[in-house]
Amino acid sequence: MSGKTYDYLFKLLLIGDSGVGKTCVLFRFSEDQFNSTFISTIGIDFKIRTIELDGKKIKLQIWDTAGQERFRTITTAYYRGAMGIMLVYDITNSKSFDNIKNWIRNIEEHASSDVEKMILGNKCDMNDKRAIAKESGQTLAVEYGIKFMETSAKASINVEEAFYTIARDIKRKMDSRMDSNTTAKNTIVVAEQTKQKTGFIDRWCSIL
Repeated sequence: MSGKTYDYLFKLLLIGDSGVGKTCVLFRFSEDQFNSTFISTIGIDFKIRTIELDGKKIKLQIWDTAGQERFRTITTAYYRGAMGIMLVYDITNSKSFDNIKNWIRNIEEHASSDVEKMILGNKCDMNDKRAIAKESGQTLAVEYGIKFMETSAKASINVEEAFYTIARDIKRKMDSRMDSNTTAKNTIVVAEQTKQKTGFIDRWCSIL
């Protein structure tokens, strides 16, 4: 009996400036816990959680990257093979929002061209300190043709929904790719069978 306990394995990446709450978002999703005293991620770390979508078990391997410049070369190596990337900014920090465009540029340079992307405006529980309007996040996401949500790891707002949404988008893309591969294989098989039949008829006619 196979020891495999899941149907799909998706590698996800959390990127964004240091201090935007990537580690808190990850811990809220993987452990359903919040800790405001996390030290900055050194290099890279990951957590695993298995979810169920459409009756299939999907194992999410979620990599949490360091936002500091000095770790940038380490983290870019992890873009390769990522199936989904979440770009996180802090709604109380306008610089972290402005830098989302730089992070998107990094994705375009280092990640697969068809990687699923999503922008998260984190710390939406801190409305009194808000520096970035929700509409600004939505506008940026529309500009790049990707999805957007505001989240709060502390208040557990939209964290679950964000991960489920990106997992569903990846699964949909994989399923359609498998369908098109199956169609292509069937087309080849039919073409081969037709070719064989035609060859047989040609040989039969030549005998006659």
